[in-house]
Amino acid sequence: MENGGCQTPGDFERAQQDKMIEANLGRVGRKILVMSGKGGVGKSTVASYLALLLSQNGSRVGLLDVDLHGPTVARLMNVQGGFDMAEEGVVRPYKFSDNLRIVSLEMILGDKDTAVIWRGPMKISAIRQFISDIEWGDLDYLVVDSPPGTGDEPLTVAQTIPDAEAIIVTTPQEISLADVRKSINFCRQVNMRILGVVENMSGLVCPSCGEAVPLFGTGGGELMAGQMGVPFLGRIPVDGEMVVSGDRGDLKGLTAKKDAAVNLAYEKILESLRGKLQG
Repeated sequence: MENGGCQTPGDFERAQQDKMIEANLGRVGRKILVMSGKGGVGKSTVASYLALLLSQNGSRVGLLDVDLHGPTVARLMNVQGGFDMAEEGVVRPYKFSDNLRIVSLEMILGDKDTAVIWRGPMKISAIRQFISDIEWGDLDYLVVDSPPGTGDEPLTVAQTIPDAEAIIVTTPQEISLADVRKSINFCRQVNMRILGVVENMSGLVCPSCGEAVPLFGTGGGELMAGQMGVPFLGRIPVDGEMVVSGDRGDLKGLTAKKDAAVNLAYEKILESLRGKLQG
């Protein structure tokens, strides 16, 4: 160690934080990073909806938004409040329901339209604090929504949560698939297990005839997953109700429509995940 083997105050604080992170993560079953190399593929919606469905199925779930420059989870889930600080000296996530807890940077921004202008060290510090300083409690799943790309945020998650597993979201067109291949290679480089690929916006179901209209092509996500040797979890169609529900923060309301095409699609994805998550 430098400085003649002496530990600096910064080293001590980092070591203490590492212990807090380890203790908090020790109370969490599976940690799932939802990521994509491409922006605009619906990654935050997928992360939020999966967390919501898992919680409704009886699992204890935490939803952590580490998209620090463009946090959207709080809006998608209509978070009406901040952290739970009822107990002195203890900070807990926002309680969405008995089984779902949420943390997003937007919860502590005075003006939700404020631009977060942070370099790497600030982002790394914030993500570590979200895990170390917040009392998440006992969870079956921690779902982490990451910004697009393979930069500071997903790398910090990979380094801070060494047993995190990835769900990678894409759309069918090649311009999205090209960036998703990079996400797959990122996971391999940091030794993160890939649970599978989800193809979002996978065609529009015609409300009149029920036929699927391939707006962005067909089969791209599944073909790419096969070529890259990773599991394909399923397709999610374009659904106008999902867009409206997300904009008004009422994803929970949409889950009640069990026969909706989007819910049937998510049920297939959850079925594909069950074996992997139980293993």
